Amino acid sequence: MKLPLFPLQSIFFPGETVPLHIFEPRYKELINDCRTEAITFGIPVYINNVLEYGVEVQLVEVVTTYENGEMDVVGVARQVFKILTFENEMEGKSYAGGLVDFLEYDYESDVAYKQKIINKIQELYGMMEVPFSTIPMDKFNSFTLAHKIGLSFEQEYELLKIPTEMERLSFLNKHLTSTIAVLSEVERTKKTIEMNGHFKNFDPLDFKDIEV
Repeated sequence: MKLPLFPLQSIFFPGETVPLHIFEPRYKELINDCRTEAITFGIPVYINNVLEYGVEVQLVEVVTTYENGEMDVVGVARQVFKILTFENEMEGKSYAGGLVDFLEYDYESDVAYKQKIINKIQELYGMMEVPFSTIPMDKFNSFTLAHKIGLSFEQEYELLKIPTEMERLSFLNKHLTSTIAVLSEVERTKKTIEMNGHFKNFDPLDFKDIEV
């Protein structure tokens, strides 16, 4: 499928709201085409000087149009794709485009495993003293809090490329497990440092049975 492309150094996951401020003339043209022709566009992730994977976006609303033609718009992320070809300008257009292949995604998962992930996120938030609101099981998937658990940009990109929900949840589980372990060690170190600053009673060692 051929898709208009709006490359960004940003990652959006399927189902996520996509707020954009449009100021370049070529992307003003793109948004106007989306409004008049009801087309979608893709946001490929610019990472390591490469464009390879991204997400299809459907325009939902033009929130504000400014006097100079700039716009605040809202879209929703849909399917993840891999870029097959890229051209700086689509035929007859000023914006980029290319052929893309949509990934076969699934959202099938084990309820108990999802609960395990939620519990670990809650544990992480507790350690960081960040408020955590309970998430209904039917509303939670691997992307629900993906931006809010400390994943790096590179890790979010890896998550985006994983096609099955159980693999994505496993990816999150590994990240959460290692992050919680690191924070636990930091907390232990912090307490040790605090203890070493206090006056304490030490029992002298008895050296009489030690051979030298």
